[in-house]
Amino acid sequence: PPFPHKLHSPLAALALARPATRKTRSTNSPDSSSSSSSFLLLPPLTSLFKLLFHHLRVQFLLMDNDAKQEYLQTSTPPHPVEETVTLIDLCSGGDDSGLVEQDVQRRYNSGGAKRPRGSSALDMNNAKKKPTADELKFVLPEGFGPSITTEASSGRVGSCNKQFWKAGDYEGAPGGNWDLSSGGFDHVRVHPKFLHSNATSHKWALGAFAELLDNALDEVASGATYVNVDMLENKKEGNRMLLIEDNGGGMNPEKMRQCMSLGYSAKSKLANTIGQYGNGFKTSTMRLGADVIVFSRSPGKDGKSSTQSIGLLSYTFLRSTGKEDIVVPMLDYERRDTEWSKIARSSLSDWDKNVKTIIQWSPFSSEEDLLRQFALMNDHGTRIIIYNLWEDDQGMLELDFDADPHDIQLRGVNRDEKNIKMAAQFPNSRHFLTYKHSLRSYASILYLRIPPSFRIILRGSDVEHHNVVNDMMQTEQITYRPQYGADSYVKDSNMSAVVILGFVKDAKHHVDVQGFNVYHKNRLIKPFWRIWNATGSDGRGVIGVLEANFVEPAHDKQGFERTTVLSRLETRLIQMQKIYWSTNCHKIGYAPRRHPKAGNDYGHTNTSPENDHEEYSPSGFKTRASDKFYSSSYPNHRGDNGVSGNDSSLYLQEELRRERERSKALEAEVELARQKIEEMSKEQENLIAIFTEERDRRDVEEESLRNKLEEASNTIEELLNKIKMLEGSKGPSWRR
Repeated sequence: PPFPHKLHSPLAALALARPATRKTRSTNSPDSSSSSSSFLLLPPLTSLFKLLFHHLRVQFLLMDNDAKQEYLQTSTPPHPVEETVTLIDLCSGGDDSGLVEQDVQRRYNSGGAKRPRGSSALDMNNAKKKPTADELKFVLPEGFGPSITTEASSGRVGSCNKQFWKAGDYEGAPGGNWDLSSGGFDHVRVHPKFLHSNATSHKWALGAFAELLDNALDEVASGATYVNVDMLENKKEGNRMLLIEDNGGGMNPEKMRQCMSLGYSAKSKLANTIGQYGNGFKTSTMRLGADVIVFSRSPGKDGKSSTQSIGLLSYTFLRSTGKEDIVVPMLDYERRDTEWSKIARSSLSDWDKNVKTIIQWSPFSSEEDLLRQFALMNDHGTRIIIYNLWEDDQGMLELDFDADPHDIQLRGVNRDEKNIKMAAQFPNSRHFLTYKHSLRSYASILYLRIPPSFRIILRGSDVEHHNVVNDMMQTEQITYRPQYGADSYVKDSNMSAVVILGFVKDAKHHVDVQGFNVYHKNRLIKPFWRIWNATGSDGRGVIGVLEANFVEPAHDKQGFERTTVLSRLETRLIQMQKIYWSTNCHKIGYAPRRHPKAGNDYGHTNTSPENDHEEYSPSGFKTRASDKFYSSSYPNHRGDNGVSGNDSSLYLQEELRRERERSKALEAEVELARQKIEEMSKEQENLIAIFTEERDRRDVEEESLRNKLEEASNTIEELLNKIKMLEGSKGPSWRR
């Protein structure tokens, strides 16, 4: 018989009566033949009914309160457990029944379902309780019948873990339809789990914020004047969301699709942009929350072909519906005169399907509610809303919106209460002590330079740009040229980095603050990179800043690729810090250290050419590691160890004269070496030409000799044949 939709249906009753199923098998068979047949059918059905019971229970718990009341009022008490249960052959339900069985076994094989991400706090509390007899008095959810499909209209068949590092632990749908495309070639599919595994490149949540700020700063070229980061309330679910918006050029439909795809980036070809891999938006948004919806409005090239687009990248939607590919519902509109009209890329039915999916899985309740988001932006810009934010092990949001109403902070291991107290006591060390957990502190030092017209707004208050050099005293400036290895690809051999080194102004209190802020193309990659891990207090209080565009950042932009160039830079920075510390540590209250010996200022005992690296002074003149360590006070940040008077002036003039003489000598050596290299190159070319000519001549002679040898062999063979013929014609008498 067809499935009835009430709980008192035989199937639903059997699901509730599962404890008596084994007894029913043996005692209620009409005859032996049917009993044998039923016995063969019952073992798989028992598992299905057990799983179906949990599925019905979860379906009920996922209903809102009004729906529960309606179902409870219209439902009738189930059949008693002791009553004989009628068996239903699920094969008559069509292919969909098999799909349901697979889905149930796959998603509820643990005996219960976890709370979906979209459920409310009330549903979470109900899900933790064991169902009572009253709670089981409900009707079967609508649509759960013979025509059920794998994507129920409102049932979420998968659960999404609220903790980021556990969200990838789930089993996808088995198998799949690997259709051929692209002219009969197989194509690579991207499973939704890749969104999570791809986002794990961000070990630190604030690094994900930096990616989104980079995208906004890149829009300065399109007229962006601000990026706003704020917290929003999700009226639909009653939880918190994250907003990142800018007033840049926005994205047209094609750029929106590239943004949602993997690896598309036109920025790598532009000189003044930070993004280059085409992966930052996906990794950053998925690291902060399970779902993101993007609203973008673009004026077009001529300002007359305005478009606006909506895109939904929902990990919750992909998991809960059992998708095997990353599906991104999108809506596009274009302005015609004064009205916005739909851009139907295929059919209106597909458009309606996208609208329905976005409304169901987004924080918005209708298409009108979606379109109201565009009223919050100007004629161009992008509005990103990240929701279903990740939680920690204690069930609290990973992001802390309550500690500071004008900041977004991190909970957990990145937050150190001792450092927070020290930051209030030592303001010049505040950024070092708080950047790991405070977005406001980290964003203030994220860029070496900020365009004057650009603002970073965090929860209604501007982030004040800060240069760590302002926290230094007794600064020195050193110009470093990278030492490329044989395996290095050199884009520009004239690249260099100006290293500004000094004591933090709180160093006299012996605060354990040290490290280098290493920037790449204006973006902070390694904040307070601690490279000298000396025993005791050596190196304490020394901080530095440099912009190293000759090393390549990693994909998460929180570190550099380990190359020979980076290793040599690290070695040189350690040398600089050691020399600066040993020379100046007594000025901040530490015991004087033994100064490096003359002629070995970089601490090397071996002064061979391999270790005698070149150094560059601020004036651009080369020096050797065996020469005097040259430094100068950083402009406008002169420390209190400055030297004044006629003696200092004479000394500096003498040093400058020596540097000029040394520079001229080195230039002469370089010119001589260049000439020698040119002569050797010409000689090498001549030798190559001679060897080539000689080889060609030998090849010709060899070929000629080979031909002659072959002719001689043929002649010998002919002569032998003639001799044999003569012997045969004259007979035996001729031999005697």
